[in-house]
Amino acid sequence: MSKLLIVESPSKAKTLKKYLGSDFEVLASYGHVRDLIPKNGAVDPANQFAMKYDIIDRNAKHMDAITKAVKSADSIYLATDPDREGEAISWHIAEILNDKKLLKNKLLKRVEFNEITQTAVKHAIDHPRDIAMNLVNAQQARRALDYLVGFNLSPLLWKKIRRGLSAGRVQSPALRLIVERELEIEAFTSQEYWSIHLDALKHAHRFNAKLIQLNGEKIEQFSVINHDQQADIVGKLLIASAGKTTVSRVEKKQRSRSPAAPFTTSTLQQEAVRKLGFTTSRAMRVAQQLYEGIDVGSGTVGLITYMRTDSFSLATEAVMQIREYVKKNFEGDYLPKSPIMYKTKAKNAQEAHEAIRPTDVYRNPASVRQYLNDEQFKLYEMIWKRTIACQMSPAKFDAVSVDLAVGMDANLFRASGQTLVFAGFMAVYLEGRDDGEDEDDESKLPHLETGEVLQVEKIYGDQHFTEPPPRYGEASLVKILEEYGIGRPSTYASIISTLQDREYVVLDKKRFTPTDVGRVVAKFLSEHFTQYVDYDFTAKLENELDEIAEGNREWIPVMDKFWQGFNQQIINKADVDRPGNELIDEQCPKCGKQLQKQLSRFGTFIGCTGYNAEPKCDYKRSMNGTAQAGSDPVTIGTDVESGKEIYLMNGPYGPYLQVGVAVEGEKKKPKRVSIPKEVPLAEVNIDIANMLLSLPRDLGQHPDTGKKIVANIGRFGPYVNHDGKFKSIPKTESVFNIDLAGAVTLLSAANTGPAPIADLGPHPSGEGRIEVYAGRYGPYVQHAKIRATLPKSVSPEELTLEEALTLLTEKAAKEVPAKKTKTKKASTPADKDVTAAKKVTVKKVATKKAPAKKTSVKKAAVKKTMAKK
Repeated sequence: MSKLLIVESPSKAKTLKKYLGSDFEVLASYGHVRDLIPKNGAVDPANQFAMKYDIIDRNAKHMDAITKAVKSADSIYLATDPDREGEAISWHIAEILNDKKLLKNKLLKRVEFNEITQTAVKHAIDHPRDIAMNLVNAQQARRALDYLVGFNLSPLLWKKIRRGLSAGRVQSPALRLIVERELEIEAFTSQEYWSIHLDALKHAHRFNAKLIQLNGEKIEQFSVINHDQQADIVGKLLIASAGKTTVSRVEKKQRSRSPAAPFTTSTLQQEAVRKLGFTTSRAMRVAQQLYEGIDVGSGTVGLITYMRTDSFSLATEAVMQIREYVKKNFEGDYLPKSPIMYKTKAKNAQEAHEAIRPTDVYRNPASVRQYLNDEQFKLYEMIWKRTIACQMSPAKFDAVSVDLAVGMDANLFRASGQTLVFAGFMAVYLEGRDDGEDEDDESKLPHLETGEVLQVEKIYGDQHFTEPPPRYGEASLVKILEEYGIGRPSTYASIISTLQDREYVVLDKKRFTPTDVGRVVAKFLSEHFTQYVDYDFTAKLENELDEIAEGNREWIPVMDKFWQGFNQQIINKADVDRPGNELIDEQCPKCGKQLQKQLSRFGTFIGCTGYNAEPKCDYKRSMNGTAQAGSDPVTIGTDVESGKEIYLMNGPYGPYLQVGVAVEGEKKKPKRVSIPKEVPLAEVNIDIANMLLSLPRDLGQHPDTGKKIVANIGRFGPYVNHDGKFKSIPKTESVFNIDLAGAVTLLSAANTGPAPIADLGPHPSGEGRIEVYAGRYGPYVQHAKIRATLPKSVSPEELTLEEALTLLTEKAAKEVPAKKTKTKKASTPADKDVTAAKKVTVKKVATKKAPAKKTSVKKAAVKKTMAKK
């Protein structure tokens, strides 16, 4: 009896094949096999939200392999990932097989396992179930909602703002969070305030105390707001103290700190960003590798449980094993008397999975270090330590708070400190913190008694300024998305990468800043689709999807309720004005008409209201008074050499500068130079324009050839050119500063070919290596002669070998059609017939065309003769 097991990932298939033996054939679907057709009508609200699906091109061959294997199998087990997406993939595979009428008299069952270990897999095979349609319906509803929002709202953005923009049901509220934080920062006014401190001595031990009460009144943050005020207070306290202070109160207590719960998807992403410097998407990719299986010498095994979960719970067997490990490896005090239970914070933890944990805690990081790459080791070590720590005793501190009186009890300074007396779980793991979260005060105070008189070393003031709230980083954005209930753990990484891919936000110094386009889109949606970017509305809809997954709600009524309101809003907003046109109280310096805020593809700028009048006024400037590129030329200033105007213009390859205008009939074109990406358009003024227009720079003659070397900027960025050979100037150098020696060094490197920026290892075939290079169009991965460009959302540092193989396979598949006639093998009689038929066809075509050529020659001769006559 032949059996077929279908999983999502090829690496998982490899692992499972070793567990299941020769009875099973294991194939991978490579993720989703079907998706909605990418055009209008894929979801039909008028027909119970019927959906039109099509097989995804890149996975068609994998589905063909599954179809072929099903024909000879007696039992089919669908072992896709244990979540809604996985359930939907199983359902799609079953639907395709049903449509092909391949399941008659065959057993089709769904199996799921939370960890890839031999025990868990065999248990799942022994306890199969049917496909859970409530989970499938929840996923279909989410997909349909996202489709309806995208396909109806995006065209409106094209019409009202500019082409190419798009909006998402979950991404838009996330964008709103980032934009609102930026507006908070911009509106923030910093305030000065002072704190007053006292340094006291007991023997040789110095410690610091802060003023909390002055003349019987409590000191607040803004009680002291300038230098003169603090100087007056410090002077009076110094006189009152006469160099002494009295201990008026000593309070001692023991406090404890409990361990953090085991990892969920959200907390794993946050900690990986804080502690390891990963991105959220990178954290999930590495976690997937650990889940799907690593060869640890004795065989391939999944090292962690399933990584998409919002549950804090752990299996009873796992808790017992953790406690056993702690008991064997730590002193008795480190193990609590009873297991620690963690309550899941999320309202609807998806499908009640376990938290993320090692599949075997006795497989400690040191024992598997040699089998893991650096990223895998770092993440596994963090997961392992957090899991062990979650079942250990709390840490204990001796905390002390002391009040010091100066002059009289009406003036009080307070010092506080704590001493770690028992490490507990902190001996293994300590949770990271975001910006703005207070760190525990670990200062240690000397032994003090009430009434004790101490020496005052100094009293002084410290100046402070209030700071705006910090921009969101990846960790803090995931945290706030979870708090608001926007999206689900499995979607956080894709939300962030989508916002970046759409260029609505940029990640600068690990902080998100909205682009001008992102701000305009957020403003438009907030003003005209308020409900649909509302945090509570989005969270409520997520909860309704959770209820569908639990079987407590039908999906079509949820869809219908959403569509009725959303569709009406789309209709109502079809005629709203373009955003951004707002009159300002200022006159145009060129024509005297009133100025207004306008919108271009680069964001908001100041323009003249006379741009549609006759005569037309083309005055424009950016919000801060410098240039702004748009569809019309913007005057920057006058070129000193030629006396012509310098214009900022926008072309198909981005913004550029041009001296003068093209004159019809003149062969010589106006001088142009591209504006490098690293130069913000808002900062392009006459000085920067002159500097850019000074290009190309003649660096001198090459010492070997005697030929000129030139530095310039092209459509692909700054470069040096020598004898027709080009070499990009690295970001560490500047086109304006690079000298002859630096250019020669660059060019010599160009002759030896580019060096890879990452080596991913040997190709599975054993032929050659897979390497990543920095190309003119961005980073790419290469094996032999096949090159595949990396997607924007994947950095070279994050690319895995498996992802590289997928990119190369897809690229190779695309290149096959162009080479079909060359690679066609006449290995069978049928193939030879086809080849022969092609030859005959070519001959016939050639025969037919021959007379036509003769005729055309005759006609030409006739014309020539007539011309002579």
